[in-house]
Amino acid sequence: MVVGAVCAARTIPTAWAAPESAAAKAGKFVVSQGNFDQMFPRRNGFYTYNGLVSAMSAFPGFANTGGDTVEKRETAAFLANVSHETGGLVHVVEQNTANYPHYCDRSRPYGCPAGQAAYYGRGPLQLSWNFNYKAAGDALRIDLLHNPWLVERDAAVSWKTALWFWNTQRGAGTATPHDAMVNQRGFGETIRSINGALECNGKNVEQMQHRVSLYRSFAAILGVDPGANLTC
Repeated sequence: MVVGAVCAARTIPTAWAAPESAAAKAGKFVVSQGNFDQMFPRRNGFYTYNGLVSAMSAFPGFANTGGDTVEKRETAAFLANVSHETGGLVHVVEQNTANYPHYCDRSRPYGCPAGQAAYYGRGPLQLSWNFNYKAAGDALRIDLLHNPWLVERDAAVSWKTALWFWNTQRGAGTATPHDAMVNQRGFGETIRSINGALECNGKNVEQMQHRVSLYRSFAAILGVDPGANLTC
C-alpha cells in the first residue's frame, strides 16, 4: 500500500493506492480455495477461506517468507495444527466445558473481568487463558480480555488470534511456530510450541502423531516435501 502520494515536477500526483482485496491476496497465497476445501471438507461455515486470507494482512510474513517450498511447508504446518485443534475446522469453541473454569489465572493483575469461566479455547488454535486473551487483544488492538466472545463470533478476529499465536508466541517451545518453519527446524517444533508440555517427549504420542499425519497430508496437497524433524 502507498502510504503517501508523491508529486514529481510536471506530473500528475500519484493517487492513493486502494487496499489490496482478499481476492488479490488469495492470488498470492500458496493455498487455493480448492486446496482449502480439500483440506477441510466438513468445516464449519464460520471458518471461511476469505476470512483466513484477509486476516493474513495482520502478519505479512506468514506464508510469505523463504521461498515457495518454505511457504508451502509453513502453511501446511499451520493448517495441520489448526485441523488437529478444531476437528477439521468443525469446532469453534472447546468441547470439554468442564475445563472452562480452569483458564483463569487470578495471579495476573488484571484478573478475569469477563468471568471465571470465560477464557476457554476458541478459534482455529483454540486460544485459552486470560493472559493469552490479554496479550492477543493488546497485539491486535481489540479488548479480548473483557470481550473474549469476539473470538467465537467474529471470524476475522478468530483467524487473527491463531495467526497471532503462530507468529509471535513460543509456548512450551524455544521458537515461534513461524520461526521454526522458516528456519527449517521442522514441524515437530511447532507442536512443541503449541502443546509441547502435553504431547512432546513421549507424553502423548498418539496426539502428536495425529498432527504429523495431517501435516504430511496437507503438504502432499500443496505438492511439497514435508522436510525433516516432524516429531517432538
